[in-house]
Amino acid sequence: MAISFAERTKSMKASEVREILKVTQRPEIISFAGGLPAPELFPVAALQEVSAKVFKESGSQALQYSTTEGYSPLRQQIARRMNQKFQTSVTADNILITSGSQQALDFSGKLFLDKDDIVLCESPTYLAAITAFRTYGPKLIGVPTDDDGMIIDELEKLLKIYPTAKFIYVIPDFQNPTGRTWSVERRQELVKTAAKFELPIIEDNPYGELRFEGAIPPSVKSFDTQGLVIFTGTFSKTFCPGMRIGWIAADKKFLEKFVFIKQAADLHTSSISQQQLSKYMDLYDFEAHIRQIISVYKVRRDAMLSTLEEYFPPEAKFTRPQGGLFTWVELPPKINTSDLLEHCLKSNVAFVPGNSFFPDKKVENTLRLNYSNMPEDRIQEGIKRMAAVLKK
Repeated sequence: MAISFAERTKSMKASEVREILKVTQRPEIISFAGGLPAPELFPVAALQEVSAKVFKESGSQALQYSTTEGYSPLRQQIARRMNQKFQTSVTADNILITSGSQQALDFSGKLFLDKDDIVLCESPTYLAAITAFRTYGPKLIGVPTDDDGMIIDELEKLLKIYPTAKFIYVIPDFQNPTGRTWSVERRQELVKTAAKFELPIIEDNPYGELRFEGAIPPSVKSFDTQGLVIFTGTFSKTFCPGMRIGWIAADKKFLEKFVFIKQAADLHTSSISQQQLSKYMDLYDFEAHIRQIISVYKVRRDAMLSTLEEYFPPEAKFTRPQGGLFTWVELPPKINTSDLLEHCLKSNVAFVPGNSFFPDKKVENTLRLNYSNMPEDRIQEGIKRMAAVLKK
């Protein structure tokens, strides 16, 4: 008998970013490809102390199976921080701990999507969200955006064409891949529009705390009065991605179904990691840790933008993010950035071509640059190498 895979596996393919990262493991490569945090900022020594305390105080519990919803003290800490930072009004009972926010995106697809369903999202949008949702066979429709976020008039036009859309997926803060941040007015308009159509919103917020200038704007969820906004967060960008701790914050009508899905997937997220993170928050100043990240990333962003300004051709356009990890470059239409990548790799510099970030069309003259992972001198050298290739 021949091996027969599930129909949905036909749409699965390797992540373009992950494939590029395999190449960038070589030490001579200056990589702007991944969304990798700066490893020198991981609190290794503090976590050694924290881990010893966790094992001394509750080692048997940390090594045992746990509840699906997650470690209760950590859920309380997350709810408290969300309410302080993003102006929400959630409680620990609204929180489910996930294995990174990527799992939250996969669970959202599993909860809502059947084959040929419609998902509305920004264009461009997060590549790994596209990958997660496409596993379930939907059609992703890109909504045009500008510097203030998703254009709500365009969203409403599409909702009239696709009135049975299942949800809207957005990244309002330092959007991946563009680095743009939505205006408060667009956030309010999005919630009003979703309420009119009784449509859930997935608000993905991995980067919102990493703001270099100004105050953190209210989250989309802060304007939600009908329980339609599902907020996903992660500690991968503000703490340590290897711990794989993210969360879903949602109304109970959604959360109980997410819990069922997680029980079927992996029972619960690592008990040890949850307790280590919670204990770190008890013993150390987590906000000071985030301020340290911000101070480093701001200098690196400035180094990248100033070098782009100086060395890239004047026809190149790029965003000027106020935080997060990425800037987005648009080159003249004649330049295919996948071809450009091949030439840049010969000069030992890497980035992610922009085409894969578009959910429903080809745009081959854009690219995403990450500035969080490389020190300033490597950033400047890498941009100069890219500029030299472009000039050729």
